[in-house]
Amino acid sequence: MEIWKAIIVGIVQGLAEFLPVSSSGHIVLTQYLLGIRNVGAGHQPDLSFEIILHLGTLISVLIFFKKSLWRLILSLFNNEMKDERMMIVWLGVATVPAVIAALLFKDFFDAAPGKPVFVSGLLLVTGFILFVPRILKGKATKLGLKSSVIMGIGQACAILPGISRSGSTIAAGLVSGVKAEKAAEFSFLMSIPAILGGFVLTLKEQVEQTGSFTRALNSCFNGPYVAGAIAAAFVGLFAIYVVMGAVKRGKLEYFSYYCFTAGIAGMIYFSQS
Repeated sequence: MEIWKAIIVGIVQGLAEFLPVSSSGHIVLTQYLLGIRNVGAGHQPDLSFEIILHLGTLISVLIFFKKSLWRLILSLFNNEMKDERMMIVWLGVATVPAVIAALLFKDFFDAAPGKPVFVSGLLLVTGFILFVPRILKGKATKLGLKSSVIMGIGQACAILPGISRSGSTIAAGLVSGVKAEKAAEFSFLMSIPAILGGFVLTLKEQVEQTGSFTRALNSCFNGPYVAGAIAAAFVGLFAIYVVMGAVKRGKLEYFSYYCFTAGIAGMIYFSQS
């Protein structure tokens, strides 16, 4: 892969992983546009590139939420930090729906990236999801079992390329009554096990293809791939700042206009391919 293509994909990954516009959907459509993936050829992932892009976006969220993560770690050794301990529990609860969905519907999720018109259509769904909190507002409540499960279901739906993980989880949190800033923070913390899970599963597939863990890792660390990962990390950090600011100001639905535009444009373009 040419380095400029890797950097473009990395930038798209960094932006779309955290902006509520669907990273998987944008990565798939960007790869089609750059000729990295062919329409109608099914799922053709470059596993090595996917692995290192996961690392890039993981670095972004670890840097931004380093203080919150450190408090979660300290709570394991401090009985007085009950809220932080419960946060760890709720993160575990919120991860379960995505794990179940990934196991039960793996073939369906794997086939979706091979259908760019379908992926574009799901961007329209994301646009509608971002509007939901304006219409349905739950009674104000603290983060708990109910809101964790609802946000977890939102994350499970976002396995489909075109459905935004951050958008669906933040919207789910707002609808369940969680305060905007807390819903956004929890959504991004939820991304850590999700990204790690994607990293581990993709690495496992790469090991199976190469026949060696060492060869699988070595295949990830070439110039273009590393450049793409660095771009994803820096741009991802910027994207988190943007989303946190938008959520605090109650402007989450502004991203829906982009999703509607990109979704319609994608459906028109790829239906003619």
